[in-house]
Amino acid sequence: MKRVLWVLAFVVGGYFIVRALMEPFVIDFSDPSSYAEDWGGPSLFGVLLVHMGPGVLAAALLVWLVRRNDRAKKAARDQS
Repeated sequence: MKRVLWVLAFVVGGYFIVRALMEPFVIDFSDPSSYAEDWGGPSLFGVLLVHMGPGVLAAALLVWLVRRNDRAKKAARDQS
């Protein structure tokens, strides 16, 4: 069950990370009407926050989970 949760976390987190990386290339910064109706609009800051924020958060959480898991494995090896 734990492995399924890890795979699900990486798939969902990967989706958000890829979406955050693609967002600056998808919108036209020079044309506010291209992103005015998007979530977070009409301001560019709001659109970028809403569309890229989950990706930044997912990347931070995945790094934290991997580092925590590595520390736990190292501690278990040191005890045995």
